Amino acid sequence: MINVTIENFEAEVVAASHQIPVLLDFWAPWCGPCKVIGPLLEKVEVDYGGRFKLVKIDSDQEQQLSQAFGIRSIPTCVLMMDGKPVDGFMGAVPEGQLKTFLDKHLPAADGEAAEAVDEIQAQLYAGDPQAALEKLHTTLTEDPGNDDARYDYVKLLIEGNMLEDAEAALEPALKAIPRQIRFEALEQFLDAIRFVESDERGTWAPEQFDTLIAANKRDFDTRLAKARVLMVGGSWTAAMDELLEIVMRDKAWNNAVPRKTFVAILELLTPPKPKADPSAAGKSAGGIELMGKVVAEQDPQAQLVAVYRRKLSMALN
Repeated sequence: MINVTIENFEAEVVAASHQIPVLLDFWAPWCGPCKVIGPLLEKVEVDYGGRFKLVKIDSDQEQQLSQAFGIRSIPTCVLMMDGKPVDGFMGAVPEGQLKTFLDKHLPAADGEAAEAVDEIQAQLYAGDPQAALEKLHTTLTEDPGNDDARYDYVKLLIEGNMLEDAEAALEPALKAIPRQIRFEALEQFLDAIRFVESDERGTWAPEQFDTLIAANKRDFDTRLAKARVLMVGGSWTAAMDELLEIVMRDKAWNNAVPRKTFVAILELLTPPKPKADPSAAGKSAGGIELMGKVVAEQDPQAQLVAVYRRKLSMALN
């Protein structure tokens, strides 16, 4: 559990909700029902072992946030996922109702779903992506709504250069409302691959792009082409640097494709959520200790994502 204000809302709620569901608890010190559900929410957060992050917002002190969410009575809880509110409830609901609410949205952590993930990971580590693909295909056939399996399946198809199969498997997720950002990221990655395959610039060396860019800093088409080539080649940071140059000069250019591509790279680079660790009481996913100050113990890739997420935020503001 962490207390959130307008100052840290963007980092602790909006950005965090792209990695893990965030449950907002709007409360006030004078509110009797808040004193009932508050400890219950904290208990359930521990019980769920890092499957969601609980934040508390004092509605009296943070009236700007309360107004933004249309809070009319407290306690009110709002679940944020992928930067957007997806559901909520009002009042001091009992524990069973609270868990039913959470289970409707949170990915499974145990049982058959976790075993399937372990099996797929074992097949990948053993150098058998075909077996992993078959397992994921079977999982999707039995459960078409399994978004985690669909994401892994499409990503593995792309890595195997089975692009038409990847596009077909991705299509149902792109039709969903609202779209999940991770599926939009895969769509942008496929767009970049298709560009490299079909455009003559897909085989250019970086110097060929740089010559044109040096002559015209606002040659956004060349910058985007270079970024896509870098992206497909795995030069992620160089691709983001090029995209950032476009965003800083013209946020809306080409229907904001540079920004969307930048966000896609961030999503593709984001490390997978760690499994729940019973010994990690008092911590959220990613090793964030909830003891006074928040200290994120992140691996280098997570740190890279955080740095470039901040760069994008500064360019857009």
